[in-house]
Amino acid sequence: MSQSDKTRTTVEIHNRSYTIVGDEPAHHVRMVASLVDQQMREIQETNRSLDTTRLAVLTAVNTMNDYLKLKEEYTELLGSIKQKKEQDNND
Repeated sequence: MSQSDKTRTTVEIHNRSYTIVGDEPAHHVRMVASLVDQQMREIQETNRSLDTTRLAVLTAVNTMNDYLKLKEEYTELLGSIKQKKEQDNND
C-alpha cells in the first residue's frame, strides 16, 4: 500500500492535534485517539504534577500492561477451548 493509499485522520489528544496516517479507517483512528485522550485525562486527575511527556509514557505503560493482560487471558481462553474440544472428542 503506497503512502497515497493510506488514510490521514486528524485527532486531538490532550489538547493537541495530531495527524495519524495509516491503514485503519478514520472512525477507528478517532476511537483509538479518544481512548488515549480519556486514559491521559484519568491519569492526570490523580497525578496533576506530571508533565506531558511523563503523562504520555505512563499512559503507554498502562495501556501496554492492559494489552498484555488481555493477551494472556486470550491465550488461556484458547487453551481452555482446545482442552474442551479434546474432551468432547474423547467422549
